[in-house]
Amino acid sequence: MNATPILEPSAAYALWADSYPAHAHNPVMRAEERAMLGLLPVDLHGQSVVDAGCGSGRYVRHAVERGAARVRGVDLSPEMLQRAAGALADVATSTHVELGRGDLECLPLPSDDADITLCGLVIGHLERLEPSLAELRRVTRPGGTILCSDVHPTGHALGWLRDFKSGGRRYAARHTPHLYSHWHAACSHLGLVIEHVLEPMLDAADIPEGARFDRLALDVPVALVFQLRRPS
Repeated sequence: MNATPILEPSAAYALWADSYPAHAHNPVMRAEERAMLGLLPVDLHGQSVVDAGCGSGRYVRHAVERGAARVRGVDLSPEMLQRAAGALADVATSTHVELGRGDLECLPLPSDDADITLCGLVIGHLERLEPSLAELRRVTRPGGTILCSDVHPTGHALGWLRDFKSGGRRYAARHTPHLYSHWHAACSHLGLVIEHVLEPMLDAADIPEGARFDRLALDVPVALVFQLRRPS
């Protein structure tokens, strides 16, 4: 059996973008999204939101639907930004939405810009945790909230890949596991307060009948979700 090629994230998403929906499209993402949305305020009216690593725009859309005044989405992949723009084109809203290209370790945004900063399933694509958290802290206003999620490091230990198909072939995006102890140390060093930590599990109802998957996935957490606060 041929091994799955592991691609750098930029190369992976260039291939993946054409088939990447603007919604949670697999059981892991649905579990992660339920946890993230449970921490995101239902009413975002008057709020400024940043989605760092916005991908196809799923959290941009959630912020718009919850009434945010302004949403800025940033992603490194031009192909995924194009996908996000297309997905948001039919959304009727008074929210001011901006999409732009940028690196999570050097966001093209002003400091103290967002009331809420989102970063969903992105940080694991980076080898270093603290520089990206420092940028999320910088663009969030004092007293503001940062919601971050990543694939749970347990999955990496079990050999799971962030894989996809393109052109009839299977690929995977490079992923670096960041343990809870790494998050705790980075947040402590940056002065970020960890307010909530969630470890969502799969819902068996999300798994298609007849799907082939590791049965252990039903017994372990599949995502690590943090609610952080930048102190005033």
